[in-house]
Amino acid sequence: MGIELQGITKTYDSKQAPVLSDINAEIQDGELFVIVGPSGCGKSTLLRMIAGIIPISAGVLKINGQVMNGVSPKDRNLSMVFQSYALYPFLTVADNVAFGLKARKMAPAEIEQRVNDALSMVDLTEYRDRKPRALSGGQRQRVALARAIASDSKICLMDEPLSNLDAQLRVQMRAEIRELQRKLNLTLIYVTHDQTEAMTMADHVMVLHDQQVQQIASPLTIYNQPANSFVAQFFGTPQINLLTANTAGTQASPRLTMTNELQLDLDKPLAAGTYTVGIRPNALSCRPVADDDGNATVINVETLGDQTIIEAVLDDDTEVRIVEAGQVHVALAQRVLVTALGPAFIFDETDTLIAEKRGLQDARVVAVN
Repeated sequence: MGIELQGITKTYDSKQAPVLSDINAEIQDGELFVIVGPSGCGKSTLLRMIAGIIPISAGVLKINGQVMNGVSPKDRNLSMVFQSYALYPFLTVADNVAFGLKARKMAPAEIEQRVNDALSMVDLTEYRDRKPRALSGGQRQRVALARAIASDSKICLMDEPLSNLDAQLRVQMRAEIRELQRKLNLTLIYVTHDQTEAMTMADHVMVLHDQQVQQIASPLTIYNQPANSFVAQFFGTPQINLLTANTAGTQASPRLTMTNELQLDLDKPLAAGTYTVGIRPNALSCRPVADDDGNATVINVETLGDQTIIEAVLDDDTEVRIVEAGQVHVALAQRVLVTALGPAFIFDETDTLIAEKRGLQDARVVAVN
């Protein structure tokens, strides 16, 4: 069942700015659609408007081609999984899964069949008679998933369902949710603040910020072609390096000067002015040099086994993050030569991506690509 959002806006007070403004999106039947953004950007508010828990101030919501504005949540044929699990502590696992079905006055035999099938899908059959207090956090989240599965709704909404779990369990549950979504052919709308969840789970991602949609695209498109510097900064760990750059707009040798230490030769000139250049940490490299050489000093090193994250301050006091593959041994206060391998993203004064460029060089015009 597809979902259309047409100009969705939410305001709580006419004297204040909207919480969400002019949200437009088309969510295809059977896809996993992730809504991602920082805290307070309106992700959960949007999800609750789709569910019918919060009324829409303006715009149109369609589910399967039917306008849903004002339709009761129980009549929208969807289920919801919350961050807090929302389990009844005095009921068994099986009774928690069956609770909504009993409220709908289904036949006991059908309830039993649905509960058994749902618990089997999430590997909780042997825990059906336990109370929530006897389960781990991951098992409790599986109960909440089983309850959504048992409802047999073709649309499932999830509001940061993994944020209470430890890191290893989050990785496991991400894979399990994705597998269940495909097996059941659910249209799944998943809210998170974690860009890793968005990258690893989604068919399409909506990036929300400042009450507006910043970009809707596949995860790799968002990473490789961010619409603006906020999207570029939000996706990728460690964060992208954003450097202020200037150009005189000359035709003969078009060049952006990012700092005193890094420059970017352009294929064609840009209008004279100030721009923002984004360079991902894995697109920078550094090598140790003698104390009287180089263009930066190391201020922090994090060795993660398969990669090394180096923070360095360039000689003009600009800090940059660099990711080197493998285990690189660099000492604190070590002098290094930082060079850029590309690509670089160029954003204009409106913060919009206007160009992508490979082949950067340091200030001494030493080609490094």
